[in-house]
Amino acid sequence: MYIVIVGAGDIGTPLIEIATAGGNEVVVIERDAERAERASRQYDCLVINDDATVKETLKDAGSDRADALISTTDQDATNIMVCLLAQELDVPEVVSVVHNPEHMSLFRQIGVNTMENPQSLIAEHLYRAVKRPSIVDFMRIGEEAEVFEISVKENAPIVGKTLQEANEEGLVGGETLVVAIERNGRGEPITPRGNVRIDAGDLLTVYSATGATPGVTDVFGHTEDHS
Repeated sequence: MYIVIVGAGDIGTPLIEIATAGGNEVVVIERDAERAERASRQYDCLVINDDATVKETLKDAGSDRADALISTTDQDATNIMVCLLAQELDVPEVVSVVHNPEHMSLFRQIGVNTMENPQSLIAEHLYRAVKRPSIVDFMRIGEEAEVFEISVKENAPIVGKTLQEANEEGLVGGETLVVAIERNGRGEPITPRGNVRIDAGDLLTVYSATGATPGVTDVFGHTEDHS
């Protein structure tokens, strides 16, 4: 892919590393001269030290052949302007970080794919690690729904039951679905069919419409802090 990344700061830099390591053709636009110089030294990509809110700068970055543009600056106003220009230049995929949650709807109204302020996401992960340590990883969907990974303890109500039996007993099903099962550390997940039996130690990927609440995680043997 040909990817234009705007910003070589705390968010843009690891993105540049990932994108270049993935074999993509990457062009970086960074207004700060010192950051631009550092990115050009560290990564195999073209770095343009200029203002991305100027249309000619995006043209110089090859927007006419770009598959995607990702704006990562620390200013929502800058990101919006960059995204609008990218759309005007017909870049197929336009993505931006959004720092202020109140601005999220604005980005969506103009048709930009968004990622919530990563600092807030990190803070939420840290809080979750203390409050609900049974959750290995999670992703919020909408206001309440979450997809999360959780291990199954030996005393869990679901242990030894097939998914069909667990559904019939109201342990899963409805608003809580097991979408993947990893067993014995194997890389390939087990497809969660009705006749698949849940074992202690399984790592499950679970969708819950109400989030990873105690009532949901208790099913997998995690009776942690319910306060």
